[in-house]
Amino acid sequence: MNRKAKGIAGERELIHLFWGAGWAAFRCAGSGAIKYPVPDIIAGNNLRKIAIEVKTIAADHKYFSEAEIADLLTFCQKFGCEAWLAIKFGRMGWFFVSPEDLEKTEKNYVISKAICERRGLRFEELNV
Repeated sequence: MNRKAKGIAGERELIHLFWGAGWAAFRCAGSGAIKYPVPDIIAGNNLRKIAIEVKTIAADHKYFSEAEIADLLTFCQKFGCEAWLAIKFGRMGWFFVSPEDLEKTEKNYVISKAICERRGLRFEELNV
């Protein structure tokens, strides 16, 4: 499975998790391909609404460009919702981290599997 197909499959997996937990959720068509800052998923219930950038990776670290994070935060500020990153390391399941949990490098941001395990939320913890 190529990276794009793997990413779409991950997004769809999360959509099913949200709907199964009583949230409404949808994939944003064109995220990453249009000039506007659009997240991968928007989800909400009667208490919260969140925008999520989704990544599925095999490595132990995931790097994000400054523009990627800035776009997510810009969207959330304009839309009035929470910003989250959903990261799946191989078969470990999903971790949800706030952009504030990312570490700044010289040119990018990075999150490690170890930091996700310490600071990240599992879906059940996010779904409160």
